Amino acid sequence: MAVPASSVVHLRTKTHTPSLQNCLLAAERAARDDAARSLSWIVSAISSAAKGIAARLRTAGLDGALGAVGNVNVQGEAQQALDVIANELLIRELEMREGVVVLGSEENDELMTIDGLPSHGGRYSVLFDPLDGSSNLDVGGAVGTIFSIYEVDHGSETELQPGRRQIAAGYVLYGPSTVLVLTLGGGVDVFLLDPTVGNFLRVAEKVRMPAKGKTYSVNEANLDSFPAGYRRFLDACRKSGYGSRYAGAMVADVHRVLLQGGVFLYPPTAKAPKGKLRLMYEANPMAWIIEQAGGVGSTGSGPILDYVPGSLHERVPVILGSREDVAALLAELTKD
Repeated sequence: MAVPASSVVHLRTKTHTPSLQNCLLAAERAARDDAARSLSWIVSAISSAAKGIAARLRTAGLDGALGAVGNVNVQGEAQQALDVIANELLIRELEMREGVVVLGSEENDELMTIDGLPSHGGRYSVLFDPLDGSSNLDVGGAVGTIFSIYEVDHGSETELQPGRRQIAAGYVLYGPSTVLVLTLGGGVDVFLLDPTVGNFLRVAEKVRMPAKGKTYSVNEANLDSFPAGYRRFLDACRKSGYGSRYAGAMVADVHRVLLQGGVFLYPPTAKAPKGKLRLMYEANPMAWIIEQAGGVGSTGSGPILDYVPGSLHERVPVILGSREDVAALLAELTKD
């Protein structure tokens, strides 16, 4: 039975809350194949890395892990110390897991091929943004991790596939609590890290987002360079009483939209005419999560999940949100 997003906060007090590992084992037993076992290990590896990242974030201001390291990544962005730490934690956990043959990260120029192939089971590529919103670190703002998992075809380990072919996707939000949101294609589940036992525990399953929300999330500092349709939509939102919520981290902003409805957008701008967010490890996993919860993900000209990628770090415009809100925005864009 579907659980409304508004029930999330109430479910935490119930007894016998299943752990992430128990949920993965249940999915593995239902699938009854070696590929499902490998997938369980991969998601478990990501959760283990997330625990390590959460621990480093808690002490970053005390152990000198804040600030830039003097390097610029392939995106042209200054790397923060914790960008590097998070990236290394994820790579270290994933490269030893059965079935992982390809890794792709925001922080690395190219896809990484893991030596050796699994003797049985699936062959997976795992793409991730290790620390989304890291510019928030020095001011104690929200940050997150985003990941996307594909089963790769034999003989094509480096193939980049449309988001519709994802077999698992999720994100981790590091805030007052550490939240892991996951889909394996059968709905969206929410887990909280219980620090007393060190496990992620499920607090909501098959979350459904509202068909219409009351907020929009966008960097309005770029408003003057948005295409006209976006400006008309935002003007209509303000006139109809919508509130503006923008945390500067995609994970935090999309998490609010998932639970409360509304719309998150990163339109084309004068500085980023193709959009700023990366297709493979930001837009695709978030779009699949939103669609699995009953929402819509669009580039403004078509579904994000149908976009055929050309490169690991390709950027696209991003619209994510409630069905009615996204429909209203797309209607404005068709007028241009």
